[in-house]
Amino acid sequence: MLRGKFMGLKLVAAAAAFAAILPAGFRLAAAELPAGDVTAVEINGVKVSLAELEQKRPAAMFQARSNYYEAARRTLEEYVDEFLLEQQARKENLTVPQLLERHVNSTIAKDPSEETLRVYFEGADTTESYESVRDKIIDALRQRRIAKAKTAYMQSLRSQATVAYRLDPPRAPISKDTPARGPLNARVTLTEYADYECPYCQQIQPSVQKLEEEFKGKLAFVYKDYPLPMHPNAQKAAEASRCADAQGKYWEFHDLLSSGKNLDVPGLKVYARQLKLDTAGFERCLDKGEKADVVKASATEAQALGLQGTPTFFINGRYISGSLTYERLRGFVLEELGVSVSQAAAAAPDSRK
Repeated sequence: MLRGKFMGLKLVAAAAAFAAILPAGFRLAAAELPAGDVTAVEINGVKVSLAELEQKRPAAMFQARSNYYEAARRTLEEYVDEFLLEQQARKENLTVPQLLERHVNSTIAKDPSEETLRVYFEGADTTESYESVRDKIIDALRQRRIAKAKTAYMQSLRSQATVAYRLDPPRAPISKDTPARGPLNARVTLTEYADYECPYCQQIQPSVQKLEEEFKGKLAFVYKDYPLPMHPNAQKAAEASRCADAQGKYWEFHDLLSSGKNLDVPGLKVYARQLKLDTAGFERCLDKGEKADVVKASATEAQALGLQGTPTFFINGRYISGSLTYERLRGFVLEELGVSVSQAAAAAPDSRK
C-alpha cells in the first residue's frame, strides 16, 4: 500500500485522471467529459448538444479537450514517478527521502571552489557583494545539480518499468487531401503543419527523416502547408510544391525546399529545372497561382484547429505539445504502436556487438 503521507494531495488530482482508465463500473463521473449527445446549453427553449457545439466551434472544443488531456496526462506522469519511487524504496527497505539521498543527492559533484564561485558571481546580475550572495550561488548550483540527477534517476526507473498509459487523447479531424510518404495502411501517421521558410521547421526535418527510416513500413508522413504571414516566400514555396505534385514530384520538391535556402520565385524555378520538371508547365502553374487555393485550404484547416505557429505535429490526429525532439516524437510513435520505450530499447540490436 502506498504511503498516504508521501502522496499527499496529489492523489486527489490523480484520481480524476485515473477515472478515465478505470473499468466502466468504477468511473468517476466528474472526471469524464460529457458525451456528444448531452445537452450543453439551452437558449430560449432551444437545446444545443455538445456534438452541435463541436461542429460550430471545432477549434475551441478541440483545444478544450486537448487542455484537459494534457493536464490529466501530467498528473498521471507525476503519479507514475511517485509510484516508482515508493516501489523502489520498499525494495531497498528505505523511505523515499533516504532513497533519493542514496541515488540522487549523494551523487552530485562537490561544491565548486572559491575561484569558480567568483566566476559565477561575475556573471550574475546583482548589485550585492560576493559575500552576501555566496551561499545563494552554492544553493542554486546544488538545486540545479540535484534536479538534473533526479531526472536521470527517474529515467532509469522508468526504463526498467512497464508503463502503458490508457488515457485516450483527443484526435483532431485532419483532412486527407495531401500526399503521404509511406504505406497507405500505416499504423501511425505523422502530420506536420509547417512553413518552408520557418527555421524551426527546417531544424526538425532531420528528426522527421530519422523517424521515417526507423519506422519504415509502419509510419506515414504527411506535410500540411501553413505559410505564415511574416515569411514573404512561404506562400509561393508551398504553391510550388503543389505545382511539382501535379507532375508527380511532390516529395522530391518538398525535400529540396526543406533543406534549401533559395525560396524566392527564381529559386523555386531553379529547383524545378534540377528535378527536370516540365518547366513551362511548372512556371505557368506558379506564376498564375493555380495552387493558391489548395495551400489556402490547408492553412485554413490549421487555423480551424487553433494552431498558433509552426512546426506543429499530430500523430494519428493526436496533438503534440511542448518541445519537439527526435526522442520525444519517437516516444509518441511508440505509444501509438503500443510499445513502451523500455520494450523498444530491449528489442533493439546491441550496437556494441
